[in-house]
Amino acid sequence: MRLLFAALLSSLCALPLAAAPLHAQYLPPDDAQLRQGEPTQQQLMQVSEFSVVAGNERLSNEQPIPVTAPLTVRLKGKPLPKGGALAEVLISFDSESKSLKKASYDEASKTLSLNYPLGQYRIIMDLLRNDTVYVQYLAYGNGHVWADLHTASGRAH
Repeated sequence: MRLLFAALLSSLCALPLAAAPLHAQYLPPDDAQLRQGEPTQQQLMQVSEFSVVAGNERLSNEQPIPVTAPLTVRLKGKPLPKGGALAEVLISFDSESKSLKKASYDEASKTLSLNYPLGQYRIIMDLLRNDTVYVQYLAYGNGHVWADLHTASGRAH
């Protein structure tokens, strides 16, 4: 009986686990049922460093002369699990659009692009300065994409 149990246990351990997101506990409820099935792509990274670029660009050959002031935060870190691919995250902040661009992951450069409203800048900077931050990206077969920055569970002081 023990031998049968051991054989059954070892065969179960050899089966691939469902591709549930590694940090699924940080996902909000899926009330609209948008996350259909298991993710077709998952990326997770623990942030170890960040930099901020506040740009100013003037295209002088156009009339009227447009002036843009892009604000970007660049994150680098350790992909999770070991052997993961995500190496860099570029967060762009938009103060003008009514709709933000969908998060996208470029496999060639291993870069995730996220877009947030400008009003989220201080919150994100506070997280980066004070907590261990993770970046999560999930893509589903139906075209739905979820991306977030989240902290690990902590205790209230």
